[in-house]
Amino acid sequence: MKEFKKILFPVDLSESSEKIVPYVQIVAKKFEAKIHILFAARVFQYLTSIYVPHLSINKFEREIFEGAEKKLYEFIDKYFKEYPGTKPAVVAGDASEEIINYVESQGIDLIIMGTHGRKGLDKAIFGSVAERVVKAAPVPVMVVNPYKAT
Repeated sequence: MKEFKKILFPVDLSESSEKIVPYVQIVAKKFEAKIHILFAARVFQYLTSIYVPHLSINKFEREIFEGAEKKLYEFIDKYFKEYPGTKPAVVAGDASEEIINYVESQGIDLIIMGTHGRKGLDKAIFGSVAERVVKAAPVPVMVVNPYKAT
């Protein structure tokens, strides 16, 4: 069986992310793996085509990025204090694309992520990040349904 030395845990920092934490911890312990936790912040450049000033969009995105970094550090402090070397990252862009880019750039061996995200109309419009990652990932993906996890 392949050794998993680097695990990527993409999060949206919702309560669903918290429900997946035990799975990440168990696998990381078993394989003595380093944990990478990634948050992908949506970019709003497409709004410039409807005359929203670049300066306003850039400021808004910067505030989202800074807020996400703060929340991510709090999340790691709460759940991964006992896992030294846990590496946080906040990136800007489409979540599924950024997850795949991160896997490739950091030499990740396994992705553990939730099935959840959007439901109903939001899912129909935006699609499922987990579904796109599973289809495109160059490494194994462990997908956990946070609503069924115990």
